[in-house]
Parts: sequence; C-alpha cells; structure tokens
Amino acid sequence: MSTLLLTWAFLLAQGLLGIALLCAAYRVVAGPRAQDRVLGLDSLYVTGMLMLLVLGMQSGRTIYFEAAFVIALTGFAGTVALAKFLMRGEVIE
Repeated sequence: MSTLLLTWAFLLAQGLLGIALLCAAYRVVAGPRAQDRVLGLDSLYVTGMLMLLVLGMQSGRTIYFEAAFVIALTGFAGTVALAKFLMRGEVIE
C-alpha cells in the first residue's frame, strides 16, 4: 500500500510541477515588464530543479541531484546578473 501511495505522490508532484513550469514559461514569454520576465525565469529554474529532485527520488539515481545542484547554482548566478543589469544597466563595472 505504501509503494502505491508513493507512486501516486510522485506522479501528482510531477504533474503539478509540470503545470508550474508552463505557468512560469508563460510569464517569461508574456511578461509585460522585464522584471516580470526575470521573476518568471527565476520560477522556471526553481521549478525545473524541483522536477529533477522528484525524478531523482523516484528513480533513486544521484545524477538527478547533481544536475539539480548545477541548475540551482547557474540559476542563482543568472538571476543576480539580470537583477544587476536591470538596476544599473551594466553587469561588469
């Protein structure tokens, strides 16, 4: 019974994260301002990272966790660079 419940929980989590990915992608494409697009991109990489973590828990392979870590690091650096660009107009001083 518990394996069946866990299987359904993984499927539900993947479905809801897929919907969240679509909503974030819509915000990136249709965001009226640049700040909305940056927030949508931030939500997109966080949701993608969570999707990889769920896949890693489901399959039991560690490669998904490593990929999620790389996505988190590059997403954070990209968000900081975009925020600095939007505030000052340049990334490198």
